[in-house]
Amino acid sequence: MVTFIIIAAVLTIIFGYLYYMAKKIRSMPEVEPHKKVINLTNANFKQHTQNGIALVDFWAAWCMPCKMMAPVLNELAEEVQDKAKICKLNIEEQQQLATNFKVKSIPTIILFRNGKEVDRVVGVKTKDFLLQKIERLKYI
Repeated sequence: MVTFIIIAAVLTIIFGYLYYMAKKIRSMPEVEPHKKVINLTNANFKQHTQNGIALVDFWAAWCMPCKMMAPVLNELAEEVQDKAKICKLNIEEQQQLATNFKVKSIPTIILFRNGKEVDRVVGVKTKDFLLQKIERLKYI
């Protein structure tokens, strides 16, 4: 009987915490994209990725790690200026592109050079990490 009470208490704490976190995620404000962050669609994808270096963040509005990446991408856009294009692609609005690039989890960041995928990372990354990825592409 004591074991049952302990298990019930632990499960109550776990589910209470999960409920709290889900509520917190839903209420988290969206970070406005930097004016240099390009919102990609099927219509403009090729135009923005075919020349030079383009970093494309595949994301969704409900994804907490994606929300965490928004300020990082804003800082990155400010810092790289014209060295690379920083882009975002909403996988719910552009499902065909997400399927074409076999995006299985988000955030997925794909780096393009002259229209070709040259690198891919999944998950939350720092600005410095992404900056290093962009810098390496300049010399390939």
